[in-house]
Amino acid sequence: MDLGLKDRVYIITGATRGLGLAAARELIADGAKTVITGRDADTAAAVAADLGPSAVGVATDNADPEAAARLIATARERFGGFDGVLISVGGPPAGLTADITDAQWQAAFDSVFLGAVRLARGAAEQLPSGGVIGFVLSGSVREPIPGLTVSNGLRPGLAGFAKSLSLEVGPRGIRVVGLLPARIDTDRVRELDSLSGDAEAARERNAAAIPLRRYGTPDEFGKAAAFLLSPAASYLTGLMLPVDGGALHNI
Repeated sequence: MDLGLKDRVYIITGATRGLGLAAARELIADGAKTVITGRDADTAAAVAADLGPSAVGVATDNADPEAAARLIATARERFGGFDGVLISVGGPPAGLTADITDAQWQAAFDSVFLGAVRLARGAAEQLPSGGVIGFVLSGSVREPIPGLTVSNGLRPGLAGFAKSLSLEVGPRGIRVVGLLPARIDTDRVRELDSLSGDAEAARERNAAAIPLRRYGTPDEFGKAAAFLLSPAASYLTGLMLPVDGGALHNI
C-alpha cells in the first residue's frame, strides 16, 4: 500500500528515542522527510545523522514558547515547507497523588500539556490543506494507569483539546489525530516496570493482561503512526487510535 508519504515533511518532537524515533524511522522509510527534536543538541544531531539526509535534528524543549516557530522555520529552510507535526513528549514523573509536588505538576503541565498546545496551535496556523497534527498520548486517556497520577491528569485533557482543535481546523482540510500507546517496549516502559522492584515479573504480569500476550515493538507503533499521519488516512480526524495489543477494555 502506498501511503503517499514521498517528499512530505513532518516535524516530530521528542524523536531522539522511543516512540517519536520509531515514528520518524517509519516515515522516512516510506519517503518522508523529518525535522526531529530532542533536548540535547549533540544527541539530536547524532540521531538525525543516523536517520540519513531525510532528517535534521534540532535541540528543542517542548515547554519553550518559541519552539513551534523555530521548528517550522527549520522545516521550511531545509525542506521547503511542512505537511504535519507529531507531538511526542517524555512521560511525566511516576508517583501517587500524595507524592507529586506542585513543582512537578507545573513542570509537567508546561511540557506535556501547554507545550503541546502551543506546538499544535503554531502548526495549525501555518499548515496547508491536507496537513495533519498528531499527538502521542497514552492509554491513560481512557483508563487511568495506577501510579501515573500526572499522566492520568494531563493526557485526557490533551485528547479533549485535540478533539476541539479537529473541529476548528477541519474546514480548512487539516486533520488532528492521536495515538494511545500502552506497553510498547521502550526505555520508558522498562523504567516503569523496574519501579516495582522486579522488572521481569512486572513485564510478565503486564503482558499476561494484554490480549496478544506481549508488549508491542517500537516499529509496530511507528507503522501505526506513519499510516495515521499519511494521506492514506485522509478521512480520519478527531480520533484516538489505541496501539496497545487490545489492552484497553472499552470499545
